[in-house]
Amino acid sequence: MSRDRLSAVVSWLTRDRQATLVLAVLTGVGIFLIGETVFPYYTTNHDEAVYLQQAEMLLEGQLRMRPPVSESFHPWFFVIDGDTFYPKYTPVTAALFALGKLVGSFRLTLAVLAALAVALTDGIVSELFDDRTGLVAAGLLALSPLFILQSSAFLPYVPAFTLNLLFVWAYLRADRTGRRRFAALAGGAIALSFWARPYTAVLFATPFICHALWTLRTLDRDVIVRQSVVAALGLVGVGAALGYNAVITGDPMTFPYEAFAPRDGLGFGEREIVGYEREYTPELALEANGRNLWQYATRWTPGGVFGTLLAVVGLATVLRRREHRRDPHTLAVLAVFLTITVGNVYFWGTLNVLGDLSNPNDGLISLLGPYYHVGLLLPTVTLGAVGATSLFDTARGVRKRVDGPARRAVPALAVVAVLVFAGVTAGAVGAPLSENYETTEQYERAYEPFEDQQFENGLVFLPTPYGDWLNHPFQKLRNDPDFDDEVVYALQHREFAVVDAFPERQLYRYTFRGEWLPFEGRSVDPRLREIEHVSGEQVELNLTLGIPDAVEIIEVRASVGEDGDRTAASLNDDLEIATTVTDGTATVRSPAFSENLTVAHEGGDELRIVVFVDYGALGGFEYVAELPVLEDDGEYRALSPYLEVCRGPARCGGEAAYVPGQHRTGVSMNATVSAE
Repeated sequence: MSRDRLSAVVSWLTRDRQATLVLAVLTGVGIFLIGETVFPYYTTNHDEAVYLQQAEMLLEGQLRMRPPVSESFHPWFFVIDGDTFYPKYTPVTAALFALGKLVGSFRLTLAVLAALAVALTDGIVSELFDDRTGLVAAGLLALSPLFILQSSAFLPYVPAFTLNLLFVWAYLRADRTGRRRFAALAGGAIALSFWARPYTAVLFATPFICHALWTLRTLDRDVIVRQSVVAALGLVGVGAALGYNAVITGDPMTFPYEAFAPRDGLGFGEREIVGYEREYTPELALEANGRNLWQYATRWTPGGVFGTLLAVVGLATVLRRREHRRDPHTLAVLAVFLTITVGNVYFWGTLNVLGDLSNPNDGLISLLGPYYHVGLLLPTVTLGAVGATSLFDTARGVRKRVDGPARRAVPALAVVAVLVFAGVTAGAVGAPLSENYETTEQYERAYEPFEDQQFENGLVFLPTPYGDWLNHPFQKLRNDPDFDDEVVYALQHREFAVVDAFPERQLYRYTFRGEWLPFEGRSVDPRLREIEHVSGEQVELNLTLGIPDAVEIIEVRASVGEDGDRTAASLNDDLEIATTVTDGTATVRSPAFSENLTVAHEGGDELRIVVFVDYGALGGFEYVAELPVLEDDGEYRALSPYLEVCRGPARCGGEAAYVPGQHRTGVSMNATVSAE
């Protein structure tokens, strides 16, 4: 580097800018550490798995996944298209995450984006006011609970926000300096932002589009060329988005999210996604967005209510100063608050983030904030910084005008105010982090069997507490895009077809006991069980069931589909049941039965055996064994059965797994399968 160049860099690195660089680096490190400690299993917003799955696909050079059995490998928020899947989201956010993985970790992208957002905020506010105000604004952003939580998650809101900040900073620099390279950077940034989140980009850019049109009134050639550069490169983003649509959905005007759920877009009326639908009226939209804004202003700004009050002071300061209230750049930045606030009324997602409207602690907003309003952070911290510096200057002026004890009291009051603000900010940040960490503790217990298991060519069947999706809720259990990693995860559908697709793999089944509500602090008892696959002219299932004391009646039912047979069993310490499936018939027998059970079995329906253990007036429970069995070209095939202990029929089918050591005394199940 030449001496002149070095001198220019040194002169540019003022004390405030050095502090900003340090702050940006510390923010990036902090976000990385928060992600590793608070969100090692990701958040309760299961969209994270979609973006990470998409990032892994991009690293493999794929826009689609080609699973061996479609029904068994359908990831959350992926569109089924023939025998392939593609994600409902555009690839920009996933590509940013993929860049982090290329250099070591997906989380590096989160750290870099957070640091960049802090630095860009300083740059924008310094353009509008001065370096000191820019530094304060950057600090306020770094302390915002909404920014911290969203920066730590693999979600698109902070990546899009950072691209929009880059656009604003470059646009302001281009307008002030006249340099076209900044205009090109602004156009490129908003192009990527549009491709990533079109509506968000439009809301963010609208004030600056208005400003650009206003500047063209002079018919100045340089201005026309510069704004044309911004517009031309911005339109590249539109073209890229439409081109991607054409490749993926077959129609340039059909976005992937629309192909996934046609009524999940903008507008009022009937809205629907994944079987959930609402009538989104203007009245409901105003109520939902009012609640979002209230939550934002009282819980998710830096310092909570105090940060909002600082912004109000800053707004009053801007309106009082003629040079600022008439500055078009300042007005454009502050107008972002209006465009995002008004624009989000037209989007029903702001309703869904709330959960139950009557409960402020319900919904994703309670843990992750009003994330559709992340863009409001720019005008908020800008005004907050103006308010903070204005109050500081006022306090310094008062100190100069007074003497004696009053003079000494001013700095003491200032220190108290700073300490109060710091304490409130720490509480505002700490509360959601603590709540999310409690959820992580429940995830940790649920994933514990996978931490203890070393897989070598494994295939794991997963339960479906939220419906027939992979990665929802088990975000950690994602497949490699080519389905060739050390472990493959599959849904409990067409299991024999899955086994045939991976004939050399060791089979496992993951089940759990308890309701899946980790975000309410409720854990499950998990079990990862190795299962067997047998085949022959007949298959046999041998069950041994423990019978607790005080049991009065035992009833047994065997069924295949709607057909079934039942009998009573005598009381013993253990109940031994042998089942044989052959020649189109399943026979269930035991010395304890009053008569053996016979059920027709043809095709691939499961054989279900239910043993009701009745304590009389004290109630009872059910043992359930579901045997996957298939008749295939004259032979029968079977997998180790699903085992459940149910307190009632409504709790069976996914949340009542038999887990050794998690039941009352005398309750036990043991099952083996074999073939001849």
